[in-house]
Amino acid sequence: MKRSLLALTLLAALPFAASAADGVSYNYIEGGYVATSPDNLPDADGWSVGGSGAIAPNFHLFGNYSSQEFDDNFGDLDRWRLGVGYNHEINSSIDLLTRVAYEKQEFDSIDLDGWSVEAGVRASLTPNLEGYALAGYEDYDQGVDGEFYGRVGAQVKFNQTWGVNGEVKFVDGYTEYFVGPRISF
Repeated sequence: MKRSLLALTLLAALPFAASAADGVSYNYIEGGYVATSPDNLPDADGWSVGGSGAIAPNFHLFGNYSSQEFDDNFGDLDRWRLGVGYNHEINSSIDLLTRVAYEKQEFDSIDLDGWSVEAGVRASLTPNLEGYALAGYEDYDQGVDGEFYGRVGAQVKFNQTWGVNGEVKFVDGYTEYFVGPRISF
């Protein structure tokens, strides 16, 4: 009985045995400039800090906080995002990536709680260039309709530790931009 249970456990763990693609790290901290261009509101910009940490060969936790101020004293927007991701190596340079996250937005006196799910690919394109493309869906409480979005980004690596990351998120109604340094470890 113990051998059967051990064999079944090993078979169940096989899909999780792969690690991240070469040159792709899920252990990093980044910070930088963030800007949002809504269709029907003034533009906003500010700062963002985030990171990710691998907790197993194929799983990682991630989080992000950003604080932005709208033009024309329209108000402030703070966003939190905390989640878990699964990465599966497709080949030596490409990972399939899926993520689920808790989302929170605070706009002056309005607090929205929600969630998001996204899937896509992350790849080491060259030793000094990494890129990713994700499609996702986010939904919030208080009568805010859920929306699909796209997220694309790239990191230029100066060495194994230092790089610059840039990202654009496309949502019906607004576009969000991020650029800043990333420390991978």
